[in-house]
Amino acid sequence: MASPSSWLLRGAVLAVVHAAAETVRADFGVHHPTSRTVFEAIMLGVLVAVAACWAAVDTWHDLDQRGRVWLISSLIAGWGAAVLGVIGKSIFVDQTGVSDLGTALTGGAAFTALLVLVPAGLGMLAGRWIRAPGRHADSEDSEVS
Repeated sequence: MASPSSWLLRGAVLAVVHAAAETVRADFGVHHPTSRTVFEAIMLGVLVAVAACWAAVDTWHDLDQRGRVWLISSLIAGWGAAVLGVIGKSIFVDQTGVSDLGTALTGGAAFTALLVLVPAGLGMLAGRWIRAPGRHADSEDSEVS
């Protein structure tokens, strides 16, 4: 069984990454309102790539119960990013207050959870095509037989 430290680590790191990205996105939107679309697209691509690459590496290293690990991680990342994002925006960007926490914990958390879970699923699929060091096609065929 996968240890709680594996999904807790992934969830916490991705919560911090997503909250930081949300804070930077909000600050960039305040200072550069006309060029924020390209910045948001690039940032979204980076967030998707982080989850997909990490899940591909987990598959490559044959992490036990990686589907469950990434499901729980996405939930932790969603709620954690919601709380940290509201805190980050209130400190660094504007006067965001506790009133924004409800929206962040529902719609924002759900979006972040999907933004972690879907790329992680794609990363796990992609990770199947990557061969681990020391494992060759011959050794995999003999394990299946």
